Amino acid sequence: MEKKKYDTVIIGGGPNGLTAGAYLAKAGQKVLIVDRRGELGGGCATEEASSMPAYMHNVHAIYFPMVDYAPAYKDLKLEEYNLQHIYPSLQFAMPFKDGSCLCLYTDPEKSAKSIAQFSRKDADTYREVYASATKLMEEFIGPATYYPAQPPLEAVAKMQKSDVGKEIFEWGHRSALGFVNDSFENEKVKALMLYTICMWGLDPEEEGLGYLIPLYINRTTNYRMAVNGSHSLPQAINKVFIENGGNIFSPRRVTKIIVEGGKAKGVELGDGLVIDAETVLSTLDTQQTFFRLIGEEHLEKDYIDALKMWKWEHWSLLGTHLALEEPPAFTVASANKEINKAFIYIVGYESHEDFVKQYKEIGKGIVDPDGGFNCCFPTVHDPAQAPPGKHTGILSKMVPYNLKKGGIDPWRTYKRRQEFGRECTKVLRRYAPNVTEDCVRAMFISTPVDVENKFLDMVEGSIKQGAYHALQMGYNRPNAECSQHRSPIKNLYMGGACTYPGGTVLLGSGYLAANAIAEDKGIEKWWKEPEIVTRAKNKGLL
Repeated sequence: MEKKKYDTVIIGGGPNGLTAGAYLAKAGQKVLIVDRRGELGGGCATEEASSMPAYMHNVHAIYFPMVDYAPAYKDLKLEEYNLQHIYPSLQFAMPFKDGSCLCLYTDPEKSAKSIAQFSRKDADTYREVYASATKLMEEFIGPATYYPAQPPLEAVAKMQKSDVGKEIFEWGHRSALGFVNDSFENEKVKALMLYTICMWGLDPEEEGLGYLIPLYINRTTNYRMAVNGSHSLPQAINKVFIENGGNIFSPRRVTKIIVEGGKAKGVELGDGLVIDAETVLSTLDTQQTFFRLIGEEHLEKDYIDALKMWKWEHWSLLGTHLALEEPPAFTVASANKEINKAFIYIVGYESHEDFVKQYKEIGKGIVDPDGGFNCCFPTVHDPAQAPPGKHTGILSKMVPYNLKKGGIDPWRTYKRRQEFGRECTKVLRRYAPNVTEDCVRAMFISTPVDVENKFLDMVEGSIKQGAYHALQMGYNRPNAECSQHRSPIKNLYMGGACTYPGGTVLLGSGYLAANAIAEDKGIEKWWKEPEIVTRAKNKGLL
């Protein structure tokens, strides 16, 4: 049997696998990334997915929330590899049936003025909440995202020693719905705030994850998109990886992590090729990593039981990708033309209860044909993603993986898939009447089943490799044994979205996994600790 030898083999070439690979390769390590897909990048994929050529669709990730914090952008000098981001000043626009519209800008004062149209009290509250969230983001949440997860008792002890820490601790007991109801009075303002806080899967009624609320409030006006499509980010990291001697086997599939004497020794590929490696880093979810690639015979019973308690997300995504003759012209833009240049639109909600109802129905396997969603039209900001004068759109709707009637089968049926897409465009048309059937030249539908099939680490369409709830976050993401990116199997490391700090293209798990490997293997780090982390440590917060 043929064998090859590497210092580190990384399973999965998504953003986290590439990030870890680039750091380690630049440190002089012989690194191999194995990925089953032809193009690396995982969910950061840009493809000619519809039947229309030259229309580039970002088929999964489109909003990048941590460009201003993730160390990889500066450490790897990604701008030198032609990575550029667009940062629209109007981040969110939420039109309503009565012709009014709420807007959130990168300038918090402009956001407050938009809110003041509906409630001066809510505008003042927003100013206060945004300022507080920004302070917590800068002093603790941002730095903590790129620092190893701390054991709960240790973290609480540190937080109790500072005002910032105490404030974070107090947030932790709140629910998103409770916060919105306690803080704001106007129904439309509540609808906007609740959706933007919960759009990445935070259960509106769950308590215990309230520390995420200030994170999402701050990030709501800090989203970027990548010029030339989402794939530009992983391609830039990939260039760093290759330039520093990294190797790629793609499309190839790992079928086994070789474990001998309680230690990971390498991997075996589907064609029988064996890769010997001192270190194995998996960016897959825990279920596939430990049950499919390793096997229960190599695991302790208590650990097996813990793995089986893992919960996938309450919802997945229905993506309706449009090839358009012209950009949407929103009715509300007649009073404010700037609205047609918004980055993200939230449509289909008149009150915060509409979203709460939709979230509950997802748990019952129900898809409301009139339900709301967020949408984006990338070519309004980056015309190169479509032929001259033409446009693309992505409508992203929270839906269940298993439907009440039919399980997952309706997601696989062409006719029903198209119906789901048409239902979404019908909702959009209420706010942008020009998005007619003649305007839509082609439509590509991505269902939760498609998400699972395309990205194998997103089991049941779980876009973050597992739900965000109190028992699966922080030091418990994915569990106490793996939250610091090591595992019960010696020389096996974990670096996917199922690990701390989580998903949504944070570039955090891969970065922290590379740090853990470097520390354990005595690899000299060419990169420095981020200044924000050093400041937080000096203040006793980390």
